[in-house]
Amino acid sequence: MPSHRNAKRDDLPGIVAIYNSTVPLRMVTADLEPVSVESRVPWFEEHSPKSWPLWVVEQDGRVAAWLSFSAWHKRCGYRRTAELSVYVDESCRRRGLGTYLLEQAIAAAPGLQLDNLMGLIFGHNAPSLALFDRFGFVRWGLLPKVTVLDGIERDVVILGRRLGG
Repeated sequence: MPSHRNAKRDDLPGIVAIYNSTVPLRMVTADLEPVSVESRVPWFEEHSPKSWPLWVVEQDGRVAAWLSFSAWHKRCGYRRTAELSVYVDESCRRRGLGTYLLEQAIAAAPGLQLDNLMGLIFGHNAPSLALFDRFGFVRWGLLPKVTVLDGIERDVVILGRRLGG
């Protein structure tokens, strides 16, 4: 059974390595080139266990997967809605780590004073769309052809889940 913990600064190279491994796939991120660890430090510092957690799952002493809660919008009125991002190392996929992290995020959200969770997922990313669908996320919107990856226009699907009442 997997377990997670809050990410530490020492985890950032592993987090970035997983992220960068998805760049050439053109399925998960609109970054077209790998990012540096240094460039992700401000993003890392925006996370805090009590407001916008960043979790990692370790296997064999390395980061195998991670999940982040992020502000969907900077304005205070949107504070009770978080965007979730889930990334799993290629060698650890299909082992339930994404499922585990999403399940834990939903369970933790009320304690973080969150009413809504969102995912912004490329329309051609069937595995991620299916994962969020399994947890009751529904289509809240579509951003048609807002991303261009290798000359191909791609949609972004906005999935959301309202928590509690």
